[in-house]
Amino acid sequence: MHFLDQAKIFIKSGAGGPGAVSFRREKYIEFGGPDGGDGGKGGDVVFVAVPGLNTLIDFRYSQHFKAKRGGHGMGKDRTGKGADDLVIEVPVGTQILSEDKEEVLADFTEEGQRVVLLEGGMGGRGNASYKSSTNRAPRQHQPGEPAQEMWVWLRLKLLADVGLLGLPNAGKSTLINAVSNARAKVGHYAFTTLIPKLGVVNHKGREFVVADIPGLIEGAADGAGIGDRFLGHIERCRVLVHLIDISGEDPAAAMRIVEKELEAYGAGLEGKPRLVALNKVDLADEELVAGFAEELNEAGAEQVFAISGATGEGIEELLDAVLGYLPQKTATENPGRVPDEDDDGDAGPAEWSPI
Repeated sequence: MHFLDQAKIFIKSGAGGPGAVSFRREKYIEFGGPDGGDGGKGGDVVFVAVPGLNTLIDFRYSQHFKAKRGGHGMGKDRTGKGADDLVIEVPVGTQILSEDKEEVLADFTEEGQRVVLLEGGMGGRGNASYKSSTNRAPRQHQPGEPAQEMWVWLRLKLLADVGLLGLPNAGKSTLINAVSNARAKVGHYAFTTLIPKLGVVNHKGREFVVADIPGLIEGAADGAGIGDRFLGHIERCRVLVHLIDISGEDPAAAMRIVEKELEAYGAGLEGKPRLVALNKVDLADEELVAGFAEELNEAGAEQVFAISGATGEGIEELLDAVLGYLPQKTATENPGRVPDEDDDGDAGPAEWSPI
């Protein structure tokens, strides 16, 4: 299954059915009069957030969605049949943007959330509704209101409580595998993570969701590497965990690079609470760990957690700190949103739809 987090689709509601022009004609009944019924209402275009979906891949192969029009009015004062609503199911976390991407039309943050984006046209009046004391045989009718249509962008922002970020090869995939049910791909080369990953963590009787996104490099805001397009998936996180590889050339510089890219991206990420974790400490001695931790503190980190995703060292303390930023009952209560981990990288690179 491919991961797709952006898609452009065309939607159109149903037009209202036209009213009928009809007159009652029955044997032995003189001057039957008008009996044309009204037209039926066209179908609405409705978006619903449902559990179990974590990608917009379905919209890659089906981009046009049109509701049916209302039925025609008929004689004997029969109203046309109203059309069924067109219901489009989207993952929780989906945003609907205008075609120019300047306006957020809807934001689905809860399961079952339902938004009528386009309303179907009202049915036209039949000639029976025009009958009056001075107009005994009206022949006018209404054609029904026209349909509404538009192009919109769908943008998925995965819902998670905690976001992992850092330079490529900082050990984010190893950490999420160690603390959650995720099975992210791990390799000794950069950009082993090509699409965001989610994992459910159970710690001290509390449950929360962690998101792992592809690594950032200097210039990501300008498109370097995979760019910063996946940062949208951690915009809703309550706290960010910044992993820094102790075996890198300059951990303090690595921290500043990521912070600079967050600031360039905006959307409030630069102001989110962040925990700094010095990873892979099993590869260094205590003196080196202490020295690098001091450098990170001098570079702006309030507290540095020395951890090892491979051995589990320090992870307990890090998770304890994470719980301090989460409510007693976290907002993320449905692990059903977590992607199918059987699709852990075999799907290939993420589909690219620039936004």
